[in-house]
Amino acid sequence: MKSMASTSEKILDIAQSLIVAGGYNGFSYADISAAIGIRKASIHHHFPTKAELVSALVDRYRQQAEAGLNYLRARVASPAEQLQSYLNYWDTCIRDASQPFCVCAMLAGEMQMLPDEVASRVRAHFHSLAAWLTSVLSAGAEQGLFWLNKRPEEEAHMLMASVHGAMLSARAFGDPALFTTIATTQIAKLTR
Repeated sequence: MKSMASTSEKILDIAQSLIVAGGYNGFSYADISAAIGIRKASIHHHFPTKAELVSALVDRYRQQAEAGLNYLRARVASPAEQLQSYLNYWDTCIRDASQPFCVCAMLAGEMQMLPDEVASRVRAHFHSLAAWLTSVLSAGAEQGLFWLNKRPEEEAHMLMASVHGAMLSARAFGDPALFTTIATTQIAKLTR
């Protein structure tokens, strides 16, 4: 049983890197097969359809993201430090290319072409992230750490769009430092 889980994880890992590189329609089971060295039939054994594979990937990604955000909430008292830690995570991932782009952001760009079961999971990820950002911004505003011009929910959506836009800009210009520049500017607007 352990090797099945290991193979499934390898398949998900490769699928994630392929999606980040080229989106939902930018990869096939043949690409995964070539990367891992297993037959396409083996991939179909674990994930009968591409929609099931990507749904499982988004579920795993969302669980990892929520665990990371919950860890920040539990271990870092200051909302300002929580937000900075979130941005630092992405800054590091983009700079070292370990995770140069949010897989859900990449999939969101293809939302109208995604199977419903994948699209609903991508939306759930963004709802969860927006809720976390809203709670951090609300707590920071209550503590006098953040000055919000709009409701916390609206500010959270603007910040989320800025972070994902900064990822896109860093990728488009081939300049990881661009992410930091954009993210720092957004934090400065909140903490002035």
